[in-house]
Parts: sequence; C-alpha cells; structure tokens
Amino acid sequence: MAAAGSKSVLFVCLGNICRSPMAEAVFRKLVSDEGVSHQWTIDSAATATYKIGCPPDYQGQSCMTKHGISMNHIARQITNDDFLSCDYILCMDESNLRDLTCQCNQVQNSKAKIELLGSYDPQNHLIIEDPYRGSDEDFETVYQQCVRCCKSFLEKSS
Repeated sequence: MAAAGSKSVLFVCLGNICRSPMAEAVFRKLVSDEGVSHQWTIDSAATATYKIGCPPDYQGQSCMTKHGISMNHIARQITNDDFLSCDYILCMDESNLRDLTCQCNQVQNSKAKIELLGSYDPQNHLIIEDPYRGSDEDFETVYQQCVRCCKSFLEKSS
C-alpha cells in the first residue's frame, strides 16, 4: 500500500459508509494542509460486507461538505493484504477492534498496528459511535471526534 519512505493508514468501521470514510477524508485534508500528502497512503474499509460498492452515507457527505471536505470513496471490505501493507489500522469501536484482531491473527507477517482511532482523542472519547440512521448532530459529533483524533494521530506518527 505505501511507497518507500511513506506511511500508510487504513480507517475501519462496520460498513465503510459513515465513520471510516469521514476519518479518511479528514486525515487526507490534514496531511494536505500540512504539506505531507506525499508521505502518506490513506484509505478506509469495512469489517462487514453489506455496504460494499456503496458511496458514503448522504448525511456524512452533507456534514463533510459543510466543513469544506470532499469525500469520494466507495465502500470496500478489509482484506488480508491490508494487514501486510498497512502500517496503521485505526478502527472506531470495540466490535471493529475484535473483528480486526481476529482476522489479523490469521495473517502471517502482519505489520499493521491495530488501534482504536479514539485512543488518540485528547478529550478521551475512546469510542466513535456509529451515526448511521442518526441525526445530523450525530454526524457532526463523529466529524469533530475524527478531527481531534486525526490531528493527534498525525502529530504522534510524524
């Protein structure tokens, strides 16, 4: 996934239509604003299969547009190759973490560091709750958490 001398991060949630594509888009904007896009390979994926091929949720897209961030991602499921090619796999909740850890344990030579994205939150909100079918405020909460966590992650991984 990552070119020589660069780092790679994969954001993961259940369906890859709300939280993880929002985190991916936020992180893309952060690294672009910092002028370090060339140092990163960034993607997102799902642990489940039922939204594969779908664009991001319309409420998430609306939230991101409000903040001047574009999203152009199509949902995909995480693959065993992701564990071999990604430096960091950052997920949204304990269920994602369990699923990823279980799958990673079946992949020889995995190099990915699997963590909760919320572990980087300076406000210590460990879990990024799924806003699917929630209110616009729920998506705004996810956006704000992603901004805080991604800024902190970028600082600590640079």
